[in-house]
Amino acid sequence: MNDSPLAQICAAFGHLLHRSGIPVTPERSVRFASVIELAQPTQLDELYWLARVTLLSDIRGVEAFDRVFQQVFRGIFDFADFRGELSEPAPLSAVSAEEQSPGESKKSGESESSPRGTNATPGAPSSDHEDESEISVLAAMSAQERVNERDFSTLTPDELALIRRLVDQLPLVPPLRTRRRTQRARKGNQLDLRATLRASHRTGGDPIRLIKRSHTTKPRRVVLIADVSGSMEPYARIYLHLMRGAVQALGAEAFVFATHLTRLTRPLATSQPDLAYKKAADAATDWSGGTRIGSSIKTFIDDFGRRGIARGAVVVIVSDGWEIEDPEILATHMARLSRLSHHIIWVNPRKAVTSYQPLVGGMAAALPYVDTFVSGHSMNALNEVMGAIAGASERRVAAC
Repeated sequence: MNDSPLAQICAAFGHLLHRSGIPVTPERSVRFASVIELAQPTQLDELYWLARVTLLSDIRGVEAFDRVFQQVFRGIFDFADFRGELSEPAPLSAVSAEEQSPGESKKSGESESSPRGTNATPGAPSSDHEDESEISVLAAMSAQERVNERDFSTLTPDELALIRRLVDQLPLVPPLRTRRRTQRARKGNQLDLRATLRASHRTGGDPIRLIKRSHTTKPRRVVLIADVSGSMEPYARIYLHLMRGAVQALGAEAFVFATHLTRLTRPLATSQPDLAYKKAADAATDWSGGTRIGSSIKTFIDDFGRRGIARGAVVVIVSDGWEIEDPEILATHMARLSRLSHHIIWVNPRKAVTSYQPLVGGMAAALPYVDTFVSGHSMNALNEVMGAIAGASERRVAAC
């Protein structure tokens, strides 16, 4: 099994099942990891059944299996409580592992010399380092699961650090555009008549083999424009990490604005993250200032958009829509931007509130020219933003 995070988690899970009395071999753990890669489960229940049909061979082990699965993937128990044998019932943990004292991490009645099992020899002593490594991997997965639905504005500094690491691992897939040029393809939708006739010379003039072609594709340009005004402060730094990843991976263009527009493509292209963010902070002198969305969009179109950056591009605007200027200014320049660009995605964290309706102000003025409207307020919502960018192949007719 390789050293990927998925492989480590599956191996640790299989090891804990083995220690609880379920005969899970390393080969089954490898099979479990392969099944996850193939099935791509999106719900925890789907992961449960994948694990159960792959790793469990005897129905008598369902109770122990369910207990270990709860401990590992649902975050119900504190992993620090399971440094001994998992075959014994484990108490519910009332507090998180970080809040417990070192003495609370042991079960009642467990001594320092209690025997601990290993994957190969149950009951034989194992090193503390091995147990702590397994627990740290599984606890990290549990922490990630807890913060996936949390709004970025409610996270603690430690949770924000975890989110930044998760953002760095997001798969950045560029949207594609169809080119006029074609290439040979087994399942193409166009008949290559000339090549088919040439091939028919080998079969006495009968075109037995039909040669087809299909259009090739190329990535569309992606432009990210993020609001870094005071109202967007809890989200701006997260999206700055995303913008740097897009610049590095997709060759995207990056801009930020509050009272005026600043281009950050070159600072964020720096290979060293800390230096890149320092350069970005030095360049954006209006960070946490007021919000002039309409003027900033106008500056983008006049200085960069008409020169080619916005033409046929997927433009992602991250803003809560608060506008201190006349909303008609924003409406006018959003109409210009919709004519230049291929697809406009607007990310507004306020959309996550059930009662939110963009009826007034800047958001109401901009929405008629927006093709995709998403919240992007949490890690799961950020995955929706990534999906919207990758799937931005169509545009609204009204925006043309």
